[in-house]
Amino acid sequence: MSTKAIYEATGKKLLNKYLGSTAAECRCVSVDANTDWKELIANNSWLENERLVVKPDQLIKRRGKLGLIKGNVTIQGAKDFIFETLDKEISIGHTTGKLKHFIIEPYLEHEKTDEMYICIYSNRDGEIILFHHEGGVDIGDVDSKAVQYSVLIDESFDVKKMETALLKHVPADRQSHLSAFISKLFQVYMELQFTYLEINPLVVTPTVVYILDLASRLDQTAEYLCASKWGTIKFPPPFGRDAYAEEAYIAELDAKSGASLKLTVLNPKGRVWTMVAGGGASVIYSDTICDMGFASELANYGEYSGAPSEQQTYEYAKTILSLIIKEKNPEGKVLIIGGGIANFTNVAATFKGIVKALREYRDHLIEHKVSIFVRRAGPNYQEGLRVMREVGASLGIPIHVFGPETHMTAIVGMALGKRPIAPPEHAELTTANFLLPTSVNQSKTKFEEERRRLNSSISFERQSSVKSEDSNAASDTTPKVRDGMQKLNLDRPLFSNTTKSIVWGMQTKAVQGMLDFDHVCRRTHPSVVAMIYPFTGDHKQKFYWGHEEILLPCYKNMADCMKRHRDADVLINFASLRSAYDSTIETLKYPQIRSIAVIAEGIPEQLTRRMLRIANKQGVFLIGPATVGGLKAGCFKIGHTGGMLDNILMSKLYRPGSVAYVSRSGGMSNELNNIISRNSDGVYEGIAIGGDRYPGTTFTDHIYRYENDPEAKIIVLLGEVGGIEEYHICEAIKSNRITKPLIAWCIGTCASMFTSEVQFGHAGSHADNDRETALAKNKALKDAGAYVPNSFDELGDLIHMVFTELIETEQLQPKPDVLPPSVPMDYDWARELGLIRKPASFMTSIVDDRGQELLYAGMPITDVIKEDMGIGGVLSLLWFRKRLPKYATDFLEMTLMVTADHGPAVSGAHNTIVCARAGKDLVSCLASGLLTIGDRFGGALDNAAKQFSEAFDTGLHPADFVNKTRKEGQLIMGIGHRIKSLNNPDMRVVLLKKFAKENFPSTPLLDYALEVEKITVSKKPNLILNVDGCIGVAMVDLLRNCGCFTLEEASEFIENGALNGLFVLGRSIGFIGHFLDQKRLRQGLYRHPWDDISYILPESM
Repeated sequence: MSTKAIYEATGKKLLNKYLGSTAAECRCVSVDANTDWKELIANNSWLENERLVVKPDQLIKRRGKLGLIKGNVTIQGAKDFIFETLDKEISIGHTTGKLKHFIIEPYLEHEKTDEMYICIYSNRDGEIILFHHEGGVDIGDVDSKAVQYSVLIDESFDVKKMETALLKHVPADRQSHLSAFISKLFQVYMELQFTYLEINPLVVTPTVVYILDLASRLDQTAEYLCASKWGTIKFPPPFGRDAYAEEAYIAELDAKSGASLKLTVLNPKGRVWTMVAGGGASVIYSDTICDMGFASELANYGEYSGAPSEQQTYEYAKTILSLIIKEKNPEGKVLIIGGGIANFTNVAATFKGIVKALREYRDHLIEHKVSIFVRRAGPNYQEGLRVMREVGASLGIPIHVFGPETHMTAIVGMALGKRPIAPPEHAELTTANFLLPTSVNQSKTKFEEERRRLNSSISFERQSSVKSEDSNAASDTTPKVRDGMQKLNLDRPLFSNTTKSIVWGMQTKAVQGMLDFDHVCRRTHPSVVAMIYPFTGDHKQKFYWGHEEILLPCYKNMADCMKRHRDADVLINFASLRSAYDSTIETLKYPQIRSIAVIAEGIPEQLTRRMLRIANKQGVFLIGPATVGGLKAGCFKIGHTGGMLDNILMSKLYRPGSVAYVSRSGGMSNELNNIISRNSDGVYEGIAIGGDRYPGTTFTDHIYRYENDPEAKIIVLLGEVGGIEEYHICEAIKSNRITKPLIAWCIGTCASMFTSEVQFGHAGSHADNDRETALAKNKALKDAGAYVPNSFDELGDLIHMVFTELIETEQLQPKPDVLPPSVPMDYDWARELGLIRKPASFMTSIVDDRGQELLYAGMPITDVIKEDMGIGGVLSLLWFRKRLPKYATDFLEMTLMVTADHGPAVSGAHNTIVCARAGKDLVSCLASGLLTIGDRFGGALDNAAKQFSEAFDTGLHPADFVNKTRKEGQLIMGIGHRIKSLNNPDMRVVLLKKFAKENFPSTPLLDYALEVEKITVSKKPNLILNVDGCIGVAMVDLLRNCGCFTLEEASEFIENGALNGLFVLGRSIGFIGHFLDQKRLRQGLYRHPWDDISYILPESM
């Protein structure tokens, strides 16, 4: 959602911060059940010294009329009012809720004549300021009374024009400071990205402006722009609906994810729960449930979309299941896992997360008698449905599973007992089916049986007979709707089979999908000619064109791309919400581009409106934002539109049909492809204009194009709750601007049945008044002469009826089927489907980064941190694949500490220093030092461990071991030190021995080495057990005796160099320290002094 209401107290604090001296300070405090009154009064002394006003702060309108404002009271009076009403249940209209949040302010004595009204709100073209010189609770119909001043998007605020428009009835002694206030208020409104701000009353005295009651909304998508200005903003739930911890958890997941995850709990005791994929589909499922009389039993609204990961889907499903099992219902409960046909979401992958949650909650689901109904389609849906069927059988939970052959909402009637549960379907063909072109002619027997059954039980009221194009053609004098705002060429086609496009963003999957679509449409050349990606240099990107590989250029700079590809007239913008505006504005500088599709969702509304206004002025079609795009069957598709090839073939999008549609929802556009292809000769063109409040092009723009295109015989409109665009369509039908059969349905009919306000998945799906409701729009469209079904369930049957009637009246000749060419399946996708296998290039058994959370040897990183495992614990997981005992991980950390450094004179540190002084980077200097590690310096741990272990394991007496090595001319690894001796012991060794003796279960090899040391020091005092030897033998004792490894496993670690790894890791700390030290000291290039070099040259040659 973009626009969200905020608490009155929050809004006043924002205005306090930015209005400056143009208005009196809005002193206020918020109070709820957890308020500490003593602390509140101590921090706000005015509460005890002034008369007060107290009122609920819960987004309740007309509080004064409802008697919910208590004025001119003391602090005790305010307390009494709050204590009397706190948690009190009240009804406002059809909404019932409890009062929980209050605001207390100073009471302002003023005259009734001082009260005024002001409201600033945003629409598609700019901002409108409504003002009336008489305000207060009795203002009445402000829309008819108020004067207004409009500021278009690309216009500056004109103080003189504002004063002339708004202040003509304001007393002269108040105009000056009121003008300054309104000017500053408008500036703050724009800078803080408000979308609505109403003050009533606004008290204006001869000297000061006071803000009394405030209602406001912010554009939540602008948070990344305004975070520093807003501070921490809490968006409250609407009155009548409690804020649930589960909702907050899903909102947090949503904020961290590139996918969309939404959850609203409507009735926690309800029997009917939904888990629906897609913003549009989620609304339609809720509509259908309510249409069947189960509005009071609908427990939640929500949606997941945008290709969430398996882990994200698991968390989402787990949250819903946890809500379902909170209370039992004697009749049991129903969970509807539904969705349309996905464009790019891997259905099987998301279902894995749901299945994981179902397995976890199996016993609870059985106990609560939960029945589950599933309908889904899209990439890899066959595997997803198979997994769902199997889990139902294995868990003993009734799960009924359906695919695209079943109408999207048919499972609702089955779940609610309104229609019989269909028998199990035949196994679907795999997604690999598109390898066989003949598969596109698969039988539709089951779907046709379903339609016959529906037709026998329902009847359509025909709003008007199918119109003849000749008799009802619009004349040139027909008034046009919105012509003053429209500069788009509605007579030209948006796309053709020669359209060439440029893709902004490294979206290789989307581009490959477009090229595959081109191939099955038998285009002679690819529809994508280039890509733009500013984060890499110019290069070529490899793609497939049918069976062949081709290279497409990718440019860093848009100007270079446009210059080299002047024949491209479409740009598909996959930029993120933060950069989509700038990249689109840059694109609009190039006249060759006639159409732009902006895919990103969540672009701030001010930027969106500025973007679309510039596009409209230049006659550029802007599709989106927040869209999947659109397609023209047999010609061109935008990005992921239409889904994968199996869906494109099933919906016959490889050749043009006769039905053109327009919708807001991208996910539902794919469902429309399916419905239309099963009830007519297929889609001619389809556009998803986008789910944001201000789409770049409107329903009207595209329906007018379809009206002007002789190949489009039937028009389908899938509208939504919110906005008034559908009324323009009504006017156009009545004025004969639209003469072709128009089949329309507005989703969101359930909104009027909810007891509290619900924001649906699309930002634009929000009705601000009765006229914007889906019910009102459907009635208006029906009255205007459009074909309107009784529900979405019947949309396909109505399309079939109109299509059949056009054929019977010879106004339509069905398009013939053609056989598309086969397209090879990509290797990655074939592997995903389990059709092929090949040995992996790499294997790993220590870490997994594929899921939601990084795993170290199977342990989530959050647990590693939570359990304070430390570096030693991480080493135990990543090096030894075991969770070693605490004493073992402590010893590992101890070895790192004692080996971290041994001064600048040793060879490794010396090399690092010399390299650093030569100006090299950290990695080069570290590598220089590490390369000196070997048997003579630091690399003796492994050899010491091997040498001592071999002697100990073969039963050699320490004296025999010393004699044996001397006879063989070998050094004893780990014995001897250049500086330290028996009388000057190495404290590192002392500490390590002490720790091992006190903490290890046993130390047989360390004891053996110490016996060897007694013999060697008797010969020479510096032949002591050094740090390398001590760590080596102690580590052997640890590995052999900690109980985690077999003798063979312990020996393998030593053989593989794990012990030397400890020295390398520890000493790297010191080397990096020396590097940083030299940089800090700004030491110059090192040159070794001559007097420290012995020059030994031959006397003569």
